[in-house]
Parts: sequence; C-alpha cells; structure tokens
Amino acid sequence: MKFPRRSGILLHPTSLPGPFGIGDLGDAAYRFVDFLASARQTYWQVLPLSPTGYGDSPYQGLSAFAGNPMLISPEKLVAAGHLSTTDLQNVPAFPADCVDFGRVIPYKSELLDRAFAGFRAQPSGDQRASFERFCREQSAWLDDFALFMALKEAHQLHPWHDWEPEFARRQPAALARARQALADEIEKHKYRQWQFFEQCLAVKRYANARGIRIIGDIPLYVADDSSDVWANAGLFHFDEDLEPTVVSGVPPDYFSKTGQLWGHPIYRWDVLKQDGYDWWLARFRMALTQADVVRIDHFRGFYNYWEVPAGEKTAVKGRWLYGPGADLFHAVAAALGDVSIIAEDLGDFTPESRAGVDALQAEFGFPGMKVLSFAFSDGSSDPFLPHNFRRDFVVYTGTHDNDTAAGWYQVTSTEQERDNARRYLRSDGSDIAWDLIRLGWSSVADTAITTAQDVLSLGHWARMNTPSTIGAPNWCWRLLPGQLRGDIATRLAELTGVYGRIPV
Repeated sequence: MKFPRRSGILLHPTSLPGPFGIGDLGDAAYRFVDFLASARQTYWQVLPLSPTGYGDSPYQGLSAFAGNPMLISPEKLVAAGHLSTTDLQNVPAFPADCVDFGRVIPYKSELLDRAFAGFRAQPSGDQRASFERFCREQSAWLDDFALFMALKEAHQLHPWHDWEPEFARRQPAALARARQALADEIEKHKYRQWQFFEQCLAVKRYANARGIRIIGDIPLYVADDSSDVWANAGLFHFDEDLEPTVVSGVPPDYFSKTGQLWGHPIYRWDVLKQDGYDWWLARFRMALTQADVVRIDHFRGFYNYWEVPAGEKTAVKGRWLYGPGADLFHAVAAALGDVSIIAEDLGDFTPESRAGVDALQAEFGFPGMKVLSFAFSDGSSDPFLPHNFRRDFVVYTGTHDNDTAAGWYQVTSTEQERDNARRYLRSDGSDIAWDLIRLGWSSVADTAITTAQDVLSLGHWARMNTPSTIGAPNWCWRLLPGQLRGDIATRLAELTGVYGRIPV
C-alpha cells in the first residue's frame, strides 16, 4: 500500500529558524526531523524547492529542476571548507519571525559567491570530483539552467523575452559566445546547484533513516520566465515571435466573476506525446529524487484545462481542452514504477470533469485532498466533512493557501461557519486548531497533514500565502527558535497513537 494510515506536518524550509534571514537546509532542518520523529509523525511536506523569481513564490520558479540556492546552509559551507567562520560574522539583524527577501537575497548571494571562490581556490580532489560528477549526471537540465541564469544576470534579471533575439531564440553561435564569455558565472550557478543537492539529499537521508518521508510538490505549469520554457520553447504554444498564443487560468466561478488569469504558457501535449513525455518523465524523476512522495498542484489539468487566448485581461474568454490523461501516467509508471503521488483536486468541477478526474485518480491510486477549513459551509452533506470521506484521501487542517486554523476561525470564516464548526466538533472554539487536528487524525483518511502554524495555534498573521496577491507577507512566515517544544510533540504523538497513525 502506497499510503498506509499515517500523518505529518507541512512546513516549507524557508520557514525554519536560523540566523541568516531565511530557513535553510542546515541544523534547523535536522532538528525539525527530530521533532517529527518525537511526535511519531511519518511525513514532512514541503512546497516546491525551486529557485524563485518575482514575488518570491515557490510556485513561480525559475526552473522545474533546479533547487533554490537561498536554502543552502552557510554553516554547512563552512563545514565543507568553502567559507570560513569569519565569513559568518557580522550577519545583518534580520527579523526572526519573517523572511525579508529584499535583504536576504543579496546577502546570501554574496555569501554564496564567496563560497564559490573558496571552493575554486582550494578544492579537495574528492570535492572537485564530486562537483564534476554532479555536472555530468545533471547536464540535461543543469547546462541550460546555468546558462539561463548567467544570461539573466547579464541582462539585469530581465525576462528572456527581452533579451537580444539571438539569445532569446537560442542561436547556436550566440550561445557558444555566451558560454565562453560567461564561463565563470555559469560555473557559479552549477556550484550552487551542487551544494543545494548535497545538502537537500543529506537532509532527506537523515529523515528517511528516522522513518520520515518527504512529500514534495510539482506545480502543473511552469513560469514563462524560466529556463524550462526558454530551453524548450517547442513544447509550448508560442507564435513565430516566441510569444505565447494561449495562457493558463481557471474560468469564472462562485468566487470570481472574471475567473483567474494565471498566465503560464500552455503545453503542446501532442508534441510531448511524440517525445514519449520525456520532459515530464525527467521532471518526475527529479521530484522523486528530492522527495519520497509528490503532490501535484492543479492535478485536474491532466484531465482538462482552461485555455485563455494571450492578451486577454481576464480568464472569461477561454475554453476547456482535454489534457493527456492516463496516457502520461502510463508512461510514468513504465519509466519509474509505482510512484507515490497526491493529486491536488480542489476547486469547482462540472459533473463530467469531476467524474473524469476521479477516474484518473482511481486508475493509478492517487489520493485526492480534503481541507477541513472548507468543511463548515454547506451542512451535513458537505464533501469536506469527515463523515463523507473515503479512505483514499489526504486530509489537511489547511494548506499554504489557506488561513491558519485559528486565523480562519477568528478572522476569515463567517458566523454560520463558526457555529457549524462548534456544533460538529462539540467545542467552544477556544482550541480550534487542535480541534481540527483531532478531527483530521480521527478521520478515515489514510493520510492526515497539519501545518506547523496549526500545531502552534497561530493566528491570521502567520498565514503563509493569500492566493491572487503578490509580495509580503506571502511566503514570509518563520518559526522562532525553540517554538516547537517537547510538550507539543508529546501532545501530537498521543493523538497519533490514539488514532492509529503509528508505523507498526
């Protein structure tokens, strides 16, 4: 069984505590694994680990394959001999409870540059061999990504569409000149990726050795300004000027009269199929290198997706088209075996679409999602109430896109929802976060996940993201040192044992 009865916590690594302005893959990551083990948990769920661009969202990554260099631990670079202890002196006074991306990114980038210089000045034979082996083994994506980043920096971080046509169109002679002129910058970005994967996989090994599995995250779409699109423009619907002809979104619904215009380029699924879905297979292979289980964001897009003509100001004038469906996942199974995938299947569906997505999930055993903060609007028939669940679901108190449980109850819910919740939970609402944790843990859903904010009963201010908004405070929340105390682990461990989510 891919999903036995287990539970875990959602916490993005940027939210870990530490002195360098942003959580990283250093000691705090290992201590969080220890906390999970002491709380008798099985899963650590993270958001996409991609390098971020404008808005700092992990769902608008610069690459579907690369890791975020901001997650590299400076202290681990000291241990590797690439930085000295003096390099970590005079750290700016970053806020402890949030990430100030505008200050953190230049600080850590300069620190990573020093580490790269230190590596090149005195690399050990083993380290140089490890770096060169990494570059060879990951060349299929790494060469393009490092060149993309070097060119992006040479163009003051402007999107690739704004570069000279010879670079935007990847003319071989122009790229050859760039590789020569930008050789040091290209190697710098390869170094950063090597160190990210060294640290990321070390944390994963530590977690796996203690019975903790990592749940990663794959967004369905990739950002237009990404190395993936720049290097593989033929896989997307572009015109002869390399401008998208159609873009992603969702149609008008109860929540928005104009829908949501996301703006990602749309895949040419016919071309991907002709190639045996090689790009997607490589993407799944990378995701399952970084994680043990993968959640696919906007899974329904594999069944059907909303396509909007480029240039539209809203998502109203679009159309539904069918995605690759089972064909893609048969290819994934043939190449990678019986993979563990969670399908993010939330949102409004027509009966035909709901049936199609359900059938696709059932064919491959991909559980869907239930979010408890959605459960108290429509009475006893609400599909998010646990008495209406099947076992093949992952139940969440909330996700990164929801308010915290306490914030939902205190700020963003209606009085009717609060009354429904109190009556359903037989609670006065004074400990609502743990009421919802207990509800999820006691449900029949095979997998139960809560957030670090909810085990701490934090309020609205600790919300990780508010959809359809950009910039701070989105993605900024951080744990404080020592905030996940032993008594919290004990309380969660007790619930986990009571409701049978303990590995046998």
